Amino acid sequence: MATSAVPAAIAQLLAILRTPAIDGADVIDGPPTTDVQTQDLIVIGWSPDGDQAAELTQDFNAAGARTRDEDFAITGWIDAWNGDTDFTPVRARVFELLGVVEERIRATGPNPEAPTLNGAVLWAHLTRGALRQSYTDQGARAALSFTVTCHARI
Repeated sequence: MATSAVPAAIAQLLAILRTPAIDGADVIDGPPTTDVQTQDLIVIGWSPDGDQAAELTQDFNAAGARTRDEDFAITGWIDAWNGDTDFTPVRARVFELLGVVEERIRATGPNPEAPTLNGAVLWAHLTRGALRQSYTDQGARAALSFTVTCHARI
């Protein structure tokens, strides 16, 4: 019996976001390990604000303690850069990529199991986001932290 649904949920979220590939963006698991100054990224399980990949709580589902309910939030980060000094295109790009994340975890004809992260959880949905913008020596950069909130029975 699994003690948490978090590892499977992260793995399935990555699988849903990687297949099919998202045009012009890399989907990575955890903190970047290479220079990411010139590529659009969707990162699951990391944000530059801290090392927290996911936060979870558990409680008994019912009397008898045979199953537990688990609620958790998976951290994500979207980053876009284009070398220009105008925020408009990079801001639009991070929201375009957020839209892809949201669309991929909704039930659709090609993927009816997406809201359950292919059965890893009872439900998952996009619940939070925070936009950040900065000028770097390489131009305007926009980033968006986001949270995918999940509920599972273990």
